[in-house]
Amino acid sequence: MTPQTLKKALLSVLALIVAALWAGPVYWMLNSAFLDKITLSSTTPQFTPLGGSGDNFVAVIKDSGFLRALGVSLTVTVITVIVAIAVAFLGALAISRFTFRGRRSFVIALLLIQMLPAEGLFIAQYKMMSSLNMLNNVLGLSALYAAAVIPFTIWMLRGFVAGVPPELEEAAMVDGLSRTQAFLRITFPLLAPGLVASGVYAFLQCWNEFTVALVTMTEEQRRTLPLWLRGFIQASANREIDWGQVMAASTLVAVPVIIFFMLVQSRMSSGLVGGAVKG
Repeated sequence: MTPQTLKKALLSVLALIVAALWAGPVYWMLNSAFLDKITLSSTTPQFTPLGGSGDNFVAVIKDSGFLRALGVSLTVTVITVIVAIAVAFLGALAISRFTFRGRRSFVIALLLIQMLPAEGLFIAQYKMMSSLNMLNNVLGLSALYAAAVIPFTIWMLRGFVAGVPPELEEAAMVDGLSRTQAFLRITFPLLAPGLVASGVYAFLQCWNEFTVALVTMTEEQRRTLPLWLRGFIQASANREIDWGQVMAASTLVAVPVIIFFMLVQSRMSSGLVGGAVKG
């Protein structure tokens, strides 16, 4: 075995170990979701869900707050992603393709905003939402989420926009297309990977966010999924904790994220391939 082959083999083994360490907790959560309380309480660990059932998932879905929290989270996330991508896309185009007074200061401000700790804004956010009567309001929470993700999303999209030469649009305009047609037919398809990547970032930030929702969504009927999951665990803590149901609830919270990634993965791949063909 040559040194190069040995090096590749060692790197492959290391990669498998890292993958196992990453996937282990996820598998344990999914495995525990199918096991009953007695099996999980046993001193002998059960590494496979043999003989298990979906009773834990049924119990979680029957919980009155799950579907309501799912609807709130989906609504807030969809609104935030659409608004954030639309605003950030226009902002990225402005700072990448146009020269205007204050452009450099605007770019620096985007970076400085990211340095502000979220916890330091809670009081101001609460007072602002309270004065606007938007506490426990889906639109109010969506506005806070959009304001939080737009600066970094602009910075992310700026790199994609700057990577597309403006000469491509100019060449299309020479061939008879208007500026709008050249942008939509030439530039926009090449930016598809950036839009998808930015959408993934905005989606994850909204779906998993806990602290801002905890401050502004105080009513039980307005809880997002992370807040519902905390309440579900606390309700279980008042009696003997049913870890099977807790793991089933955690799995169901993660399912929409998996579905979202499955939907955008092919589009991201096709966008990358399309962006590589310029001639």
